[in-house]
Amino acid sequence: MTTTASAPSQTPAPSAVAEPSLTSEDAVRALARRARTASHELAVATRAVKDAALHAMADALLAAEADVLAANEEDCARAEAGGTPPNVVDRLRLTPDRLAGMAQGLRDVAGLPDPVGEVVRGSTLANGLELRQLRVPFGVVGMIYEARPNVTVDAAGICLKSGNAVLLRGSSSAASSNAALVAVLRAAAAEAGLPADVVQLVPADSRETVTHLMRARGDVDVLIPRGGAGLIAAVVEGSTVPVIETGVGNCHVYVDAAADLDMALEIVLNSKTQRTSVCNSAESLLVHEAVAEAFLPRVAAALRERGVTIHGDEAFAALEGVVPATEEDWGTEYLALEISAAVVEDLEAAVAHIRRWSSGHTEAIVTSDVRAARRFTAAVDSAAVMVNASTRFTDGGELGFGAEIGISTQKLHARGPMGLPEMTSTKFVVTGDGHVR
Repeated sequence: MTTTASAPSQTPAPSAVAEPSLTSEDAVRALARRARTASHELAVATRAVKDAALHAMADALLAAEADVLAANEEDCARAEAGGTPPNVVDRLRLTPDRLAGMAQGLRDVAGLPDPVGEVVRGSTLANGLELRQLRVPFGVVGMIYEARPNVTVDAAGICLKSGNAVLLRGSSSAASSNAALVAVLRAAAAEAGLPADVVQLVPADSRETVTHLMRARGDVDVLIPRGGAGLIAAVVEGSTVPVIETGVGNCHVYVDAAADLDMALEIVLNSKTQRTSVCNSAESLLVHEAVAEAFLPRVAAALRERGVTIHGDEAFAALEGVVPATEEDWGTEYLALEISAAVVEDLEAAVAHIRRWSSGHTEAIVTSDVRAARRFTAAVDSAAVMVNASTRFTDGGELGFGAEIGISTQKLHARGPMGLPEMTSTKFVVTGDGHVR
């Protein structure tokens, strides 16, 4: 501010004093109210308009590749300079292929049926009233998530298609990436004829914005936390806004007595090593004692060749390079080239181990015994259970839902990969002809 000799301590202009901090509760509430206004228009938009916006967003992402990757490199460089573990940097990093995958995810969502207006059930009552239960958007969805900038695009796309405005509060580690991505998405939405405010970024330079978003009941309809156990617990326990809880992934692969061991080896390797830094990567291996002698040396050698450290029970620890497991290992989500491993007496022992240590995300059984498969799928209470398939298939895109907004491990309101239908609520429409009660 310019000063003069006659007024060395000039008071700031009233407008400067009154301007709220971008991270204040009032500022976050203002973002939510803008989202609410935008959601009203989005809720009644046709599928054609929403799909056109999604395609425009995909095109814009590819056109802005250089700018987005440059912003992402800033985040990755800061993370590496700060000593961030390589697996976390991997979750943060964008590449041309990953960016292209994000754009394709938007196109995939555009190709899916629009859930808004779908009739969940309908009937004509005995008195002649026509009853329909319809899918409708939540309204304003808040996303609180860590590190992975692909979530920014996935969440924006699924929320737009399901008629919801979205408030994105990513981590400070991805601040440059998220800012670049949201700028692209907002501009594309506006060019397609929708309000830019259907997608907004909540500042990540203060932890207070998370608290403000969690307390914005009335302005935000639902919150979805996506990240580590600490983040999810903090949101679930501290929010006054309803929360759809996504969960961490302590996923198990159980190799049954009737398993094809060649198949089992490929499933274990894919589940653990195809990409380690994601929640559907296997973190625990259980092997039936009947096949342990034949399978343990093979699987240990193959995992060791891929750079995986095994934290094993007594049977596994007798093998070269295996680290004796501690009690803590059985419940750990490593998100790295590490896995806990144990030999179990039978299928029931495997189920008991999973019930004790699983996070309820994904479990897999490898077996040629139909009865064993049926028992396992009935007894294991997780969001997804695989039979002779990798845990890595617990993914919205892999299951045909398009890009997912998260994997829910709770039992209300959604469970498993959350696609478009899971991002809606319902309302009843009752049509009469002068009916009175």
